[in-house]
Amino acid sequence: MGRVMVVTGASRGIGAATAIAAAAQGYAVCINYNRSHEKAEAVSRAVREHGVRAVLIQGSMGREADVLRLFEATDRELGPVTALINNGGIVGTAGPVVDASADMLAELFAVNITGCFLCAREAIKRMSTQRGGKGGSIVNVSSIASRLGGGGALVPYSATKGALDTFTIGLAGEVGPEGIRVNAVNPGLIDTDIHADYGEPNRRVDFAPNVPLRRAGTAEEVAKVIVWLCSDEASYVSRALIDVSGGW
Repeated sequence: MGRVMVVTGASRGIGAATAIAAAAQGYAVCINYNRSHEKAEAVSRAVREHGVRAVLIQGSMGREADVLRLFEATDRELGPVTALINNGGIVGTAGPVVDASADMLAELFAVNITGCFLCAREAIKRMSTQRGGKGGSIVNVSSIASRLGGGGALVPYSATKGALDTFTIGLAGEVGPEGIRVNAVNPGLIDTDIHADYGEPNRRVDFAPNVPLRRAGTAEEVAKVIVWLCSDEASYVSRALIDVSGGW
């Protein structure tokens, strides 16, 4: 049935840009979102403008039942997934670790880590050549926060991205023999509204002078790298952690 991409957290930012860029390359796209139905509908319309199919699936990737429903709906509406973009994630509550609550940490790790494991598990079941699949590509959307650490405000978030980098490396070795490539992109300062989620809506402007290229990147610039990693042009690329950070 052709190429099918699942993009989690696809109603805005990097996820939305990836869904649209993939559609331009002929992918049918499953657009996952949690809360922003109206924004997800707009992404769906943009995807369909490229003449490909799209399906909207609401759900939190921190809940296993929602993950299962996502892949079952994709199977039914679009066909077996051939590319998974683990983009869905949350920032959590900004602040020092001494103020972190167990509930906040549990939700943060459930969405940012457990959800990626569960989505990868379901994708592997469908992609693996050892299970009758035709192979595929998994791209995890991490962050340069995984090595910068997020000191003073975003240490828990940064820790989830460090775990995601390690997951990428380990999973690439595990499923490479099954025809599945696994990579990660590590965006830096990107012009999306995620900064407003933790109370710094002007971060892309305030921190731009610290970036060697002296500007924030765009969601579209990250999306191009993600879609490339899923393409035949990247057929020998796996286990890579690719910074999209303007040299930061």
